[in-house]
Amino acid sequence: MSERAARPGESVGERQDAVQDGDGHPDGAHWQAVADGRCDAPFAWLGPHATAQGEAVVRAFLPGARALGIVDAEGATLARARRVHDAGGFEARLPARVPYRLEIEWPDAAETVEDAYAFGPVLAEEWLRGIVAGDGESARRALGAHRMALDGVPGVRFAVWAPNARCVSVVGDFNGWDGRRHPMRLRHTAGVWELFLPRVPAGARYKYEIVAADGGRLPQKADPVARQAECPPATASVVPEHETFAWRDEDWMRRRAQRAVDREPMSIYEVHAGSWRRHGDGRPLDWDELAAQLIPYVRELGFTHVELLPVTEHPFGGSWGYQPLGMYAPTARHGTPDGFARFVDACHRAQIGVILDWVSAHFPGDVHGLQRFDGTALYEHEDPREGFHRDWHTLIYNYGRHEVSAYLIGSALEWIDKFHIDGLRVDAVASMLYRDYSRAEGEWIPNAHGGRENLEAIGFLRRLNGEIAARFPGVLTIAEESTAWPGVTAPPEHGGLGFSHKWNMGWMHDTLSYLGRDPIHRRHHHSEMTFGLVYAFSERFVLPLSHDEVVHGKGALLAKMPGDDWQRFANLRAYYGFMWAHPGRKLLFMGGEFGQWQEWNHDAALDWAALGLDHHRGLQRLVGDLNRTLRAQPALHRADHTPLGFDWSVGDDYENSVFAFVRYDSEGDAPPVLAVSNFTPVPRHDYRVGVPRPGRWREILNSDSAHYGGGNLGNAGAVSAEPVALHGHAQSLRLTLPPLATIWLVAEGR
Repeated sequence: MSERAARPGESVGERQDAVQDGDGHPDGAHWQAVADGRCDAPFAWLGPHATAQGEAVVRAFLPGARALGIVDAEGATLARARRVHDAGGFEARLPARVPYRLEIEWPDAAETVEDAYAFGPVLAEEWLRGIVAGDGESARRALGAHRMALDGVPGVRFAVWAPNARCVSVVGDFNGWDGRRHPMRLRHTAGVWELFLPRVPAGARYKYEIVAADGGRLPQKADPVARQAECPPATASVVPEHETFAWRDEDWMRRRAQRAVDREPMSIYEVHAGSWRRHGDGRPLDWDELAAQLIPYVRELGFTHVELLPVTEHPFGGSWGYQPLGMYAPTARHGTPDGFARFVDACHRAQIGVILDWVSAHFPGDVHGLQRFDGTALYEHEDPREGFHRDWHTLIYNYGRHEVSAYLIGSALEWIDKFHIDGLRVDAVASMLYRDYSRAEGEWIPNAHGGRENLEAIGFLRRLNGEIAARFPGVLTIAEESTAWPGVTAPPEHGGLGFSHKWNMGWMHDTLSYLGRDPIHRRHHHSEMTFGLVYAFSERFVLPLSHDEVVHGKGALLAKMPGDDWQRFANLRAYYGFMWAHPGRKLLFMGGEFGQWQEWNHDAALDWAALGLDHHRGLQRLVGDLNRTLRAQPALHRADHTPLGFDWSVGDDYENSVFAFVRYDSEGDAPPVLAVSNFTPVPRHDYRVGVPRPGRWREILNSDSAHYGGGNLGNAGAVSAEPVALHGHAQSLRLTLPPLATIWLVAEGR
């Protein structure tokens, strides 16, 4: 094999010949450094080197090998190497520098392979400069294990950021996990170590062996940018099968880029892939099985998106994915990266978007992971007042370090670009924004201005959202932000964070508190249902009934409702009717659509047997009809984020616990929709509500319908407005309000 020319920025020390002793042999100290696994410049000692006499000397370190031959491309012997170090050092001389391969005789096999140390640098200098500058695209292109051909030779390019390491080696199935075999080249521009290994196959397991600056050897580390990993509890990284996937979702991707996000309906089904359904023996479904079962289910219920709890690789299943270490790899619990791509592709062809929970707030301290990756606080902060989460016993990313920002942004770009993900829901944003998050006085370090805001995290989030918005039109970024931080969904150029949406945690807490009360007491807490409208249009909100509300002793949604079983189902149906009519996008965690009684258990499937009972099937039918009606009525979704789309009719009837409001299509193309909720078990007859249009109003949804398990009290399908002025309108409807129910009516005609 011909040697590559050195590239700009390559260290001279990486290309020079080894220091020779008086007999023309490499210095014994340098061989010993290789034998000890502490060789910091392997290309200076190993591989081909020209001599002053015009010959070439080839050196290889092959512990355990019996003999080494140097052969040409056809297998003809060019030279026999002699052993020059007892631990496995070999040297051969050639009359000139020519292409060659190593013919290695192992105790139980023979191997012929190209010499990894005959190749020049493999990473483009602009990538390295990009990583230092915080460019996520450079990080994802440069780092990790990439299958490629170099000078016509197939193999894998390994690269890892470890600027403070003394030396780094690739270890894996291909070298007996021996860190002495394949020490890497340091690219000083970015503190990145690289190595091209010929003939390494897809599926090979690997890690990095790192010697810290103090000489200590660290536990072997998984690749932070691995695209595939072993199935936990195993922890090795895996060379992926394919760099690209044969997508068939062109129509979806084209329309997504053209879609006006604010005008489209959005109803999200939140799913934990490991516990939605399981095999009879308790095994989770793989990606293909999940696609075959989940997609028809979601489509039948009318949800527009599925949101997956984190599927980035994570060592502890009990974290539900919220303590990830493999930020570039789909978890192996459900199969391969190609399997995950097939799942997304199938969702898109079924007209279902895919949102991923994505965790940039913290990472666990497992020894094979990111913690003190090169012997220093590299990804995290050195000071625990900045770098340790007490709530979760995890480590906090150092957002002020450009390379860490590049690592995280590169992960986000990877999921969107490589896997066609339609949105990222960014977890625990509040913990990123505040330096004193969950910390007492004296337990945190103020910012440069003496304040509590994490300026570096703010800058990171703005850059993340800005890059996604610029490069991927139509892709969502959704913040789980639990405080009143201003401008979460405002553009960065206007001082905002740049998210497309924010979870409305206040609305969720208030309304669940109200619905959990006995109806006789609700009159005293009426504002818990109305307060959300005070700030409903300050951000672009998602209304979340998420997994967090049905675990850790909080009880399932159905179990939170007061009263007997009939009242509990009626309460939940009325709540869903209120929620789906309320401004804001909708999110419902799996199991809530049919009223699972038990809390969510991540180690078991949902209680699908419940669907054998009428009330559970009825609730499920209601959710499907809510979604279908949401799609069909532009007034319910086009103006979710502007007060032009909402008007209270009845917001102050605390005595009867009744709420009524009108939703409008802000473009004026579609008729208004009236939503009325009665949150007492008492039917209300002849209840008047002012409406903006005369004529006939058709009842398009009634949560008390017998079809949903209710008592079937309603308005005989339609009501005509009467010229009785009320609630600021010239006409009103005289309605029958079923007990513990929500009804929707739409104006007929223009």
